[in-house]
Amino acid sequence: MLHGMKGRKRMKQKRIAVINDFSGFGRCSMMVSVPIISAMKIQCCGLPTAILSNHTGYKDFFFDDYTDNMREYYEKWKKLELHFDGIYTGFLGSVRQVGIVEGFIEEFADRDTRIIVDPVMGDNGRRYATIGDNLCREIRKLLPLSSIITPNLTEACLLAGIEYREIGADEEELRALAVKLSRCGAGNIVITGISDGNDICDFVWQENGRYELLRQPCTGSAHAGTGDVFASIIAADAVNGVDFPDSVKRAASFVGRAIALSDMMEVPSQDGVCFEEILGELAK
Repeated sequence: MLHGMKGRKRMKQKRIAVINDFSGFGRCSMMVSVPIISAMKIQCCGLPTAILSNHTGYKDFFFDDYTDNMREYYEKWKKLELHFDGIYTGFLGSVRQVGIVEGFIEEFADRDTRIIVDPVMGDNGRRYATIGDNLCREIRKLLPLSSIITPNLTEACLLAGIEYREIGADEEELRALAVKLSRCGAGNIVITGISDGNDICDFVWQENGRYELLRQPCTGSAHAGTGDVFASIIAADAVNGVDFPDSVKRAASFVGRAIALSDMMEVPSQDGVCFEEILGELAK
């Protein structure tokens, strides 16, 4: 027994399951989530959707689709009788994987489990190559299961089934978009990375209908994996009971500082952001 623990109530460490791809190099997806969620004092457990040597922003990469192994993989977790305080989903590469995620949530979530859906579907008005109409429709089915969704503007339009257009920081337009997502079943929503002059904005919609536009100065150039950093902080904060708008502010501020530091250190954009340099801030 640990010194001083006798007679005290046993502390239970919280646990998040992260369903995402594993890219060995490039600071994205699960390789971002594990250190960030762990730094925020939560056990991070990974269920891979694909294994990559490095993310697809590089010219050449190894890719292994993990769809056929996912159910067998998590069946072993069932035998261990694991429980998760949070489930965070990221890149899903096929219609089948969406069904597997639905099954996972049914098996492992209870009424108190926080479900964070980061719908990795596209950016800058374009879908990613793997995202067809059928997969868009299937990912939309995760919205009623979610506690929080973290789409960028492109992904928000895809989920809402509307044509993408640059709406900038127009609060009424963003509110209308959030209402459409809410009617699709989403609860708390943050539409991320909205450019407005020299600012980057995040539009926060809460399930009680309150909303606000949060902005901060743009701190540097675009880097891969910043959405994964952002969503990982949101997921850990949700499990830790942090107020949603406060969590968005913290995540945006952390990403901004990581971008500025990465530019100062001349980190190539495809290599992600050097969040490791300031990771200790999240443990406070």
